[in-house]
Amino acid sequence: MASASSLSETIRPPRSSDRLRPSVPKRVALFTGAYNHIADGVSLTLNRLVDYLEQQGVAVRVFAPTVENPPIDHAGTLVPVPSVSLPGRSDYRLTLGITPSVREELEAFDPTLYHIATPDLLGRHALSVAHDTGTPVVASYHTHFSSYLKYYHLDLFESALWSYLRRFYEQCEQVYVPSSAMAEILKEHGITDGLRLWERGVNTDRFSPERRSLEWRREQGINDNEIVVSFVSRLVWEKGLDVYADVIRRLEQQGIPHRSMVVGDGPARDELEERLPNTVFTGFLEGDELAQAYASSDVFLFPSDTETFGNVTLEAMASGLPTICANAVGSRDLVNDESTGLLCPPDDTDAFVQATRRLVLDTELRERMSTAAHTRAQAYTWDAILGRMNEYYDEVQARHVAVPAAAPTTRDAVS
Repeated sequence: MASASSLSETIRPPRSSDRLRPSVPKRVALFTGAYNHIADGVSLTLNRLVDYLEQQGVAVRVFAPTVENPPIDHAGTLVPVPSVSLPGRSDYRLTLGITPSVREELEAFDPTLYHIATPDLLGRHALSVAHDTGTPVVASYHTHFSSYLKYYHLDLFESALWSYLRRFYEQCEQVYVPSSAMAEILKEHGITDGLRLWERGVNTDRFSPERRSLEWRREQGINDNEIVVSFVSRLVWEKGLDVYADVIRRLEQQGIPHRSMVVGDGPARDELEERLPNTVFTGFLEGDELAQAYASSDVFLFPSDTETFGNVTLEAMASGLPTICANAVGSRDLVNDESTGLLCPPDDTDAFVQATRRLVLDTELRERMSTAAHTRAQAYTWDAILGRMNEYYDEVQARHVAVPAAAPTTRDAVS
Protein backbone atom coordinates (compact mmCIF):
# COMPACT_ATOMS: atom_id res chain seq x y z
CA MET A 1 0.00 0.00 0.00
CA ALA A 2 1.28 3.43 -0.90
CA SER A 3 1.99 5.84 1.91
CA ALA A 4 0.06 9.07 2.32
CA SER A 5 3.09 11.09 1.32
CA SER A 6 3.68 9.07 -1.85
CA LEU A 7 0.02 9.49 -2.77
CA SER A 8 0.39 13.25 -2.51
CA GLU A 9 3.41 13.17 -4.78
CA THR A 10 1.48 11.38 -7.55
CA ILE A 11 -1.18 14.09 -7.72
CA ARG A 12 -0.47 16.84 -10.20
CA PRO A 13 -2.41 20.02 -11.04
CA PRO A 14 -4.74 19.39 -13.99
CA ARG A 15 -3.75 20.72 -17.41
CA SER A 16 -6.45 22.38 -19.46
CA SER A 17 -5.80 19.91 -22.30
CA ASP A 18 -6.60 17.04 -19.93
CA ARG A 19 -10.13 18.23 -19.25
CA LEU A 20 -13.28 17.48 -21.17
CA ARG A 21 -15.60 20.47 -21.52
CA PRO A 22 -19.34 19.70 -21.34
CA SER A 23 -21.48 20.83 -24.27
CA VAL A 24 -24.21 22.26 -22.00
CA PRO A 25 -23.90 24.63 -19.04
CA LYS A 26 -23.50 23.04 -15.63
CA ARG A 27 -26.38 23.17 -13.16
CA VAL A 28 -25.23 21.71 -9.87
CA ALA A 29 -27.62 20.53 -7.15
CA LEU A 30 -25.77 20.38 -3.83
CA PHE A 31 -27.23 18.30 -1.00
CA THR A 32 -25.79 18.74 2.48
CA GLY A 33 -26.75 18.28 6.11
CA ALA A 34 -24.97 21.51 7.09
CA TYR A 35 -24.91 24.78 5.20
CA ASN A 36 -26.04 27.84 7.12
CA HIS A 37 -27.47 26.61 10.43
CA ILE A 38 -24.08 25.85 11.96
CA ALA A 39 -20.75 27.64 11.50
CA ASP A 40 -18.52 24.59 11.18
CA GLY A 41 -15.83 23.63 8.69
CA VAL A 42 -18.22 21.76 6.39
CA SER A 43 -20.63 24.69 6.10
CA LEU A 44 -17.89 27.26 5.53
CA THR A 45 -16.16 25.11 2.90
CA LEU A 46 -19.36 24.44 0.96
CA ASN A 47 -20.36 28.12 1.07
CA ARG A 48 -16.98 29.03 -0.37
CA LEU A 49 -17.41 26.43 -3.13
CA VAL A 50 -20.87 27.72 -4.07
CA ASP A 51 -19.67 31.32 -4.10
CA TYR A 52 -16.75 30.38 -6.38
CA LEU A 53 -18.93 28.35 -8.77
CA GLU A 54 -21.43 31.17 -9.17
CA GLN A 55 -18.60 33.60 -9.88
CA GLN A 56 -17.60 31.23 -12.70
CA GLY A 57 -21.12 31.30 -14.14
CA VAL A 58 -22.20 27.89 -12.82
CA ALA A 59 -25.83 27.65 -11.67
CA VAL A 60 -26.14 26.10 -8.19
CA ARG A 61 -29.04 25.14 -5.93
CA VAL A 62 -28.31 24.11 -2.35
CA PHE A 63 -30.71 21.71 -0.62
CA ALA A 64 -30.10 21.76 3.12
CA PRO A 65 -31.73 22.20 6.53
CA THR A 66 -31.89 25.64 8.06
CA VAL A 67 -33.08 27.43 11.22
CA GLU A 68 -34.41 30.82 12.18
CA ASN A 69 -31.66 33.43 12.36
CA PRO A 70 -28.87 31.14 11.06
CA PRO A 71 -25.31 32.11 12.01
CA ILE A 72 -24.09 32.08 8.39
CA ASP A 73 -25.16 34.53 5.69
CA HIS A 74 -25.09 31.79 3.09
CA ALA A 75 -23.90 31.93 -0.49
CA GLY A 76 -26.20 31.06 -3.38
CA THR A 77 -29.82 29.94 -3.44
CA LEU A 78 -30.85 27.69 -0.55
CA VAL A 79 -33.87 25.39 -0.79
CA PRO A 80 -34.75 24.45 2.81
CA VAL A 81 -35.41 20.77 3.52
CA PRO A 82 -37.27 19.51 6.59
CA SER A 83 -35.13 18.45 9.51
CA VAL A 84 -35.14 17.84 13.25
CA SER A 85 -32.49 18.57 15.85
CA LEU A 86 -30.52 15.61 17.15
CA PRO A 87 -31.40 14.59 20.73
CA GLY A 88 -28.99 16.26 23.11
CA ARG A 89 -27.25 18.09 20.27
CA SER A 90 -29.60 20.80 19.04
CA ASP A 91 -26.77 22.37 17.00
CA TYR A 92 -26.89 19.40 14.62
CA ARG A 93 -29.84 18.74 12.30
CA LEU A 94 -31.09 15.42 10.95
CA THR A 95 -32.60 15.82 7.49
CA LEU A 96 -35.90 14.09 6.67
CA GLY A 97 -35.32 13.65 2.97
CA ILE A 98 -36.84 15.09 -0.20
CA THR A 99 -40.49 16.09 0.25
CA PRO A 100 -42.87 16.68 -2.70
CA SER A 101 -42.35 20.45 -2.52
CA VAL A 102 -38.57 20.05 -2.48
CA ARG A 103 -38.87 17.61 -5.39
CA GLU A 104 -40.74 20.28 -7.37
CA GLU A 105 -37.92 22.77 -6.74
CA LEU A 106 -35.40 20.16 -7.85
CA GLU A 107 -37.27 19.29 -11.04
CA ALA A 108 -37.69 22.97 -11.93
CA PHE A 109 -33.95 23.51 -11.58
CA ASP A 110 -33.24 20.43 -13.76
CA PRO A 111 -29.66 19.79 -12.58
CA THR A 112 -27.01 18.35 -14.85
CA LEU A 113 -25.01 17.12 -11.84
CA TYR A 114 -25.81 16.06 -8.27
CA HIS A 115 -23.21 16.71 -5.56
CA ILE A 116 -23.97 14.96 -2.26
CA ALA A 117 -21.97 16.21 0.71
CA THR A 118 -23.67 14.18 3.45
CA PRO A 119 -24.68 10.49 3.14
CA ASP A 120 -27.82 11.00 5.28
CA LEU A 121 -31.50 10.51 4.39
CA LEU A 122 -31.44 13.60 2.18
CA GLY A 123 -28.37 12.24 0.42
CA ARG A 124 -29.99 8.84 -0.07
CA HIS A 125 -33.09 10.40 -1.58
CA ALA A 126 -30.95 12.56 -3.87
CA LEU A 127 -29.02 9.49 -4.99
CA SER A 128 -32.27 7.73 -5.85
CA VAL A 129 -33.70 10.69 -7.80
CA ALA A 130 -30.44 11.13 -9.71
CA HIS A 131 -30.44 7.48 -10.76
CA ASP A 132 -34.10 7.66 -11.80
CA THR A 133 -33.35 10.65 -14.04
CA GLY A 134 -30.00 9.38 -15.34
CA THR A 135 -28.13 12.35 -13.84
CA PRO A 136 -24.49 11.85 -12.78
CA VAL A 137 -23.72 11.93 -9.06
CA VAL A 138 -20.54 12.93 -7.21
CA ALA A 139 -19.93 13.09 -3.48
CA SER A 140 -17.56 14.74 -1.04
CA TYR A 141 -16.34 13.18 2.20
CA HIS A 142 -16.28 15.81 4.93
CA THR A 143 -16.75 13.96 8.22
CA HIS A 144 -14.63 11.09 9.50
CA PHE A 145 -17.74 9.36 10.80
CA SER A 146 -16.14 6.31 12.38
CA SER A 147 -13.80 8.43 14.52
CA TYR A 148 -16.82 10.02 16.22
CA LEU A 149 -18.27 6.72 17.43
CA LYS A 150 -15.97 6.42 20.45
CA TYR A 151 -17.21 9.75 21.82
CA TYR A 152 -20.77 8.41 21.88
CA HIS A 153 -19.87 4.86 22.99
CA LEU A 154 -21.06 3.44 19.67
CA ASP A 155 -17.93 1.55 18.63
CA LEU A 156 -19.95 -1.63 18.00
CA PHE A 157 -21.59 0.05 15.02
CA GLU A 158 -18.34 0.77 13.16
CA SER A 159 -18.57 -2.27 10.87
CA ALA A 160 -22.19 -1.49 9.94
CA LEU A 161 -21.28 2.15 9.32
CA TRP A 162 -18.50 1.29 6.89
CA SER A 163 -20.78 -1.19 5.12
CA TYR A 164 -23.35 1.56 4.59
CA LEU A 165 -20.73 4.04 3.38
CA ARG A 166 -19.33 1.52 0.88
CA ARG A 167 -22.78 0.94 -0.61
CA PHE A 168 -23.44 4.67 -0.76
CA TYR A 169 -20.20 5.85 -2.35
CA GLU A 170 -19.93 3.04 -4.88
CA GLN A 171 -22.97 4.63 -6.56
CA CYS A 172 -21.12 7.94 -7.06
CA GLU A 173 -18.86 8.56 -10.05
CA GLN A 174 -16.33 10.57 -8.04
CA VAL A 175 -15.70 10.94 -4.31
CA TYR A 176 -13.77 14.03 -3.19
CA VAL A 177 -11.53 13.54 -0.17
CA PRO A 178 -9.65 16.30 1.67
CA SER A 179 -6.32 14.51 2.04
CA SER A 180 -4.38 11.51 0.79
CA ALA A 181 -4.36 10.18 4.36
CA MET A 182 -8.16 10.16 4.34
CA ALA A 183 -8.13 8.45 0.96
CA GLU A 184 -5.99 5.68 2.43
CA ILE A 185 -8.51 5.08 5.21
CA LEU A 186 -11.39 4.90 2.73
CA LYS A 187 -9.43 2.43 0.62
CA GLU A 188 -8.74 0.27 3.65
CA HIS A 189 -12.49 -0.02 4.09
CA GLY A 190 -13.24 -0.88 0.47
CA ILE A 191 -14.10 2.57 -0.90
CA THR A 192 -11.68 2.70 -3.81
CA ASP A 193 -13.31 3.95 -7.01
CA GLY A 194 -13.36 7.52 -8.25
CA LEU A 195 -11.41 9.06 -5.38
CA ARG A 196 -10.24 12.60 -6.11
CA LEU A 197 -8.26 14.95 -3.92
CA TRP A 198 -10.10 18.08 -2.78
CA GLU A 199 -7.90 19.84 -0.24
CA ARG A 200 -8.91 23.00 1.58
CA GLY A 201 -7.48 26.46 1.11
CA VAL A 202 -6.78 29.46 3.27
CA ASN A 203 -7.07 33.20 2.75
CA THR A 204 -3.43 34.16 3.26
CA ASP A 205 -4.28 37.86 3.06
CA ARG A 206 -6.57 37.56 6.07
CA PHE A 207 -4.69 34.92 8.06
CA SER A 208 -1.22 36.38 8.42
CA PRO A 209 1.38 37.12 11.11
CA GLU A 210 0.82 40.79 10.30
CA ARG A 211 -2.50 40.59 12.16
CA ARG A 212 -0.70 40.21 15.50
CA SER A 213 -1.86 42.88 17.95
CA LEU A 214 -0.51 43.63 21.41
CA GLU A 215 -3.51 45.88 21.94
CA TRP A 216 -5.89 43.00 21.25
CA ARG A 217 -3.95 40.78 23.66
CA ARG A 218 -4.14 43.41 26.38
CA GLU A 219 -7.90 43.67 25.88
CA GLN A 220 -8.06 39.95 26.67
CA GLY A 221 -5.98 40.44 29.81
CA ILE A 222 -2.86 38.89 28.27
CA ASN A 223 0.52 40.39 29.14
CA ASP A 224 2.89 41.30 26.32
CA ASN A 225 5.51 38.70 27.28
CA GLU A 226 3.15 35.78 27.93
CA ILE A 227 3.33 32.77 25.55
CA VAL A 228 -0.23 32.10 24.46
CA VAL A 229 -1.22 28.48 23.77
CA SER A 230 -4.44 28.69 21.78
CA PHE A 231 -7.19 26.31 20.71
CA VAL A 232 -9.64 27.27 17.94
CA SER A 233 -12.69 25.19 17.09
CA ARG A 234 -16.29 24.47 17.92
CA LEU A 235 -16.38 23.46 21.56
CA VAL A 236 -17.47 19.84 21.39
CA TRP A 237 -15.62 17.04 23.17
CA GLU A 238 -14.78 15.15 19.97
CA LYS A 239 -12.42 18.01 19.04
CA GLY A 240 -9.90 16.85 21.64
CA LEU A 241 -11.01 19.20 24.42
CA ASP A 242 -10.21 16.65 27.14
CA VAL A 243 -6.60 16.47 26.02
CA TYR A 244 -6.30 20.24 25.67
CA ALA A 245 -7.68 20.78 29.17
CA ASP A 246 -5.38 18.15 30.68
CA VAL A 247 -2.32 19.63 28.97
CA ILE A 248 -3.06 23.14 30.21
CA ARG A 249 -3.72 22.00 33.76
CA ARG A 250 -0.49 19.99 33.87
CA LEU A 251 1.53 22.91 32.50
CA GLU A 252 0.05 25.05 35.27
CA GLN A 253 0.92 22.42 37.89
CA GLN A 254 4.49 22.26 36.58
CA GLY A 255 4.84 26.04 36.72
CA ILE A 256 5.50 26.39 32.97
CA PRO A 257 4.91 30.09 32.17
CA HIS A 258 2.19 30.45 29.55
CA ARG A 259 -1.36 31.69 28.97
CA SER A 260 -4.09 29.54 27.46
CA MET A 261 -6.80 30.83 25.13
CA VAL A 262 -9.85 29.08 23.69
CA VAL A 263 -11.56 30.59 20.64
CA GLY A 264 -14.98 29.20 19.79
CA ASP A 265 -18.31 28.27 21.27
CA GLY A 266 -20.42 25.15 21.65
CA PRO A 267 -22.16 22.83 24.09
CA ALA A 268 -18.95 21.93 25.96
CA ARG A 269 -18.01 25.52 26.79
CA ASP A 270 -19.48 25.76 30.30
CA GLU A 271 -17.81 22.57 31.51
CA LEU A 272 -14.52 23.51 29.87
CA GLU A 273 -14.56 26.92 31.57
CA GLU A 274 -15.00 25.18 34.93
CA ARG A 275 -11.99 22.96 34.22
CA LEU A 276 -9.82 25.85 33.01
CA PRO A 277 -10.54 28.87 35.24
CA ASN A 278 -7.32 30.66 34.21
CA THR A 279 -7.99 30.38 30.47
CA VAL A 280 -9.17 33.23 28.23
CA PHE A 281 -12.43 32.30 26.47
CA THR A 282 -13.18 34.67 23.59
CA GLY A 283 -16.36 33.00 22.34
CA PHE A 284 -17.09 32.62 18.64
CA LEU A 285 -14.99 34.88 16.41
CA GLU A 286 -14.94 35.32 12.66
CA GLY A 287 -13.37 37.43 9.94
CA ASP A 288 -10.64 39.85 10.89
CA GLU A 289 -11.18 39.34 14.62
CA LEU A 290 -10.56 35.60 14.26
CA ALA A 291 -7.43 36.29 12.21
CA GLN A 292 -6.26 38.67 14.94
CA ALA A 293 -6.79 36.00 17.61
CA TYR A 294 -4.68 33.48 15.70
CA ALA A 295 -1.83 35.88 14.98
CA SER A 296 -1.84 37.19 18.57
CA SER A 297 -1.17 33.66 19.83
CA ASP A 298 2.22 31.95 19.99
CA VAL A 299 1.49 28.20 19.86
CA PHE A 300 -1.50 26.36 18.39
CA LEU A 301 -2.51 23.19 20.28
CA PHE A 302 -5.12 21.07 18.49
CA PRO A 303 -5.37 17.45 19.73
CA SER A 304 -8.45 16.50 17.65
CA ASP A 305 -8.26 13.21 15.75
CA THR A 306 -11.73 13.45 14.16
CA GLU A 307 -10.90 15.91 11.36
CA THR A 308 -10.83 15.01 7.68
CA PHE A 309 -8.86 18.19 6.99
CA GLY A 310 -7.46 20.57 9.58
CA ASN A 311 -8.99 23.87 8.46
CA VAL A 312 -8.07 25.54 11.75
CA THR A 313 -4.59 24.04 11.61
CA LEU A 314 -4.03 25.58 8.18
CA GLU A 315 -5.35 28.96 9.37
CA ALA A 316 -2.98 28.82 12.35
CA MET A 317 -0.03 27.98 10.09
CA ALA A 318 -0.87 30.86 7.75
CA SER A 319 -0.93 33.09 10.84
CA GLY A 320 2.64 32.05 11.64
CA LEU A 321 1.95 29.66 14.51
CA PRO A 322 3.89 26.46 15.18
CA THR A 323 1.25 23.75 15.53
CA ILE A 324 0.99 20.81 17.92
CA CYS A 325 -1.51 18.34 16.51
CA ALA A 326 -2.61 14.73 16.68
CA ASN A 327 -0.78 12.49 14.25
CA ALA A 328 -4.08 11.68 12.57
CA VAL A 329 -5.88 12.23 9.29
CA GLY A 330 -6.82 15.88 9.75
CA SER A 331 -3.32 17.24 10.36
CA ARG A 332 -0.88 14.62 9.14
CA ASP A 333 -0.79 15.97 5.58
CA LEU A 334 -0.41 19.57 6.74
CA VAL A 335 2.09 19.51 9.60
CA ASN A 336 5.69 18.60 8.84
CA ASP A 337 6.81 17.08 12.11
CA GLU A 338 9.83 18.86 13.63
CA SER A 339 9.67 21.48 10.87
CA THR A 340 6.37 23.40 10.89
CA GLY A 341 5.22 21.90 14.18
CA LEU A 342 4.99 18.72 16.22
CA LEU A 343 2.78 15.65 15.80
CA CYS A 344 1.74 13.55 18.79
CA PRO A 345 -0.04 10.18 19.06
CA PRO A 346 -3.80 10.73 19.42
CA ASP A 347 -5.01 10.85 23.04
CA ASP A 348 -1.43 10.69 24.37
CA THR A 349 -1.61 13.48 26.93
CA ASP A 350 1.98 12.94 28.07
CA ALA A 351 3.25 13.48 24.52
CA PHE A 352 1.15 16.62 24.09
CA VAL A 353 2.40 18.01 27.40
CA GLN A 354 6.01 17.38 26.43
CA ALA A 355 5.56 18.94 22.98
CA THR A 356 3.77 22.02 24.32
CA ARG A 357 6.30 22.51 27.11
CA ARG A 358 9.10 22.25 24.57
CA LEU A 359 7.69 24.99 22.34
CA VAL A 360 6.74 27.28 25.19
CA LEU A 361 10.25 27.17 26.65
CA ASP A 362 12.30 27.21 23.42
CA THR A 363 11.99 30.62 21.78
CA GLU A 364 14.39 29.81 18.93
CA LEU A 365 12.53 26.60 18.02
CA ARG A 366 9.19 28.40 18.20
CA GLU A 367 10.35 31.17 15.87
CA ARG A 368 11.90 28.74 13.40
CA MET A 369 8.72 26.66 13.20
CA SER A 370 6.62 29.81 12.93
CA THR A 371 8.45 30.84 9.76
CA ALA A 372 8.27 27.33 8.28
CA ALA A 373 4.53 27.00 9.02
CA HIS A 374 3.74 30.35 7.40
CA THR A 375 5.76 29.44 4.31
CA ARG A 376 4.05 26.07 3.90
CA ALA A 377 0.58 27.59 4.16
CA GLN A 378 1.21 29.76 1.10
CA ALA A 379 0.78 26.69 -1.12
CA TYR A 380 -2.92 26.41 -0.25
CA THR A 381 -4.76 29.07 -2.26
CA TRP A 382 -8.54 28.81 -2.61
CA ASP A 383 -8.73 29.77 -6.29
CA ALA A 384 -6.50 26.88 -7.37
CA ILE A 385 -8.28 24.36 -5.16
CA LEU A 386 -11.82 25.38 -6.10
CA GLY A 387 -10.85 25.65 -9.75
CA ARG A 388 -9.85 22.00 -9.62
CA MET A 389 -13.31 21.11 -8.28
CA ASN A 390 -14.95 22.88 -11.20
CA GLU A 391 -12.81 20.84 -13.57
CA TYR A 392 -13.75 17.62 -11.80
CA TYR A 393 -17.38 18.52 -12.50
CA ASP A 394 -16.51 19.09 -16.17
CA GLU A 395 -14.90 15.67 -16.35
CA VAL A 396 -18.00 13.91 -15.02
CA GLN A 397 -20.57 15.90 -16.97
CA ALA A 398 -18.68 15.58 -20.24
CA ARG A 399 -18.99 11.81 -20.09
CA HIS A 400 -22.78 12.16 -20.02
CA VAL A 401 -23.47 14.98 -22.48
CA ALA A 402 -20.79 14.41 -25.12
CA VAL A 403 -18.81 11.53 -26.55
CA PRO A 404 -15.18 12.14 -25.63
CA ALA A 405 -12.44 11.77 -28.20
CA ALA A 406 -10.22 10.10 -25.65
CA ALA A 407 -10.58 8.44 -22.27
CA PRO A 408 -10.92 10.89 -19.37
CA THR A 409 -7.79 11.68 -17.46
CA THR A 410 -7.04 10.16 -14.09
CA ARG A 411 -4.35 12.73 -13.38
CA ASP A 412 -6.02 13.81 -10.16
CA ALA A 413 -7.19 10.39 -9.08
CA VAL A 414 -5.94 9.28 -5.69
CA SER A 415 -4.49 5.98 -6.81
